Amino acid sequence: MALTAHWTKVGQNNLLKRSSVCASVIGSTIYVFGGELEPRKPRDNDVHKVRISLDGGSAVETTFAQTSSPSPRVGATTTSLNGKLYMFSGRGGEAMAPIEENGHVWAFDPSIEVWTSLRRSSSVYPEARSYHAMTNNGSDTIYVHAGCPEAGRLSDLWAFNVHDSKWRQLATAPGADRGGSSIAYDDGKIYRMNGFDGKTEKGGALDVFDEATNNWSSFDFLPDGKSGPGARSVAALIPVHRDGRVFLVTLFGESDPSSLGHLGAGKMLNDSWAYSVHDETWIMVNVPSTEGPQARGWFDADVVSIGGEESVVVVGGLGESNERLDDAWLLRFSVSPIE
Repeated sequence: MALTAHWTKVGQNNLLKRSSVCASVIGSTIYVFGGELEPRKPRDNDVHKVRISLDGGSAVETTFAQTSSPSPRVGATTTSLNGKLYMFSGRGGEAMAPIEENGHVWAFDPSIEVWTSLRRSSSVYPEARSYHAMTNNGSDTIYVHAGCPEAGRLSDLWAFNVHDSKWRQLATAPGADRGGSSIAYDDGKIYRMNGFDGKTEKGGALDVFDEATNNWSSFDFLPDGKSGPGARSVAALIPVHRDGRVFLVTLFGESDPSSLGHLGAGKMLNDSWAYSVHDETWIMVNVPSTEGPQARGWFDADVVSIGGEESVVVVGGLGESNERLDDAWLLRFSVSPIE
């Protein structure tokens, strides 16, 4: 099959100008939280909302921070489940250290525009971290994977039940400990790829966790940018359902780190790939060269349904010239058989 797509700019606003940001969709609105405008300086702890429309004229509405809101932070993660946003950890404060909240999870209810801290009910819980990955099972559980604690990197996987606030530690992922990896959930499985192990960007493997068996398996591929996506970190992995098929879409990201570390920008990518779960095959997404956002990493993305079809929405990030980006884009797909 061939997979083609088109980019549409759905928003641009100074309030979206941030990297290391959280962005999750509820309905046709994407909720943006955290991130930085200057390196190592959290921008704010407001919640910014963009109602996605194809005319590109979406305005940004803001729910300003309250006394019950989480502290400003970067490198946190959010996921949307049953009409709420859930967030775990990140880094902040003067030392920009991982924010240790003893396993508590933050929940934002957009219907009343209030944050609530969900206090864990289990004795075990994941340590504080940043640049981890997060997803959910569409029912009652969110998952937290890997990231950067106070020192080093992690490979662990945790499940948090949003009804009883209990954490469970699941099987550790294969391969190197890493930050900036990407995970996605579909049909009882968690898919993981990419990340940075402190020396190099990781690639060439799509790792699959089956919660029914608490086991990982791996699908290896050649990360040459021709038969499969090249190695990268701080990218995205988004499940998109189209024409009865499931595609795991990965896009953008940093392929080579900056010599300045977090103070600089490395080599950024602007390609998009889709993994057909049914065919176990990578497909490069064909996008007209005249369209689309600039290369970036350190952004966030989610799936949104527009007109009954699932698309990927991308918000913010860091450009290759070390500039924070202030735009939101929608990637819309079409599927056709190979001639």
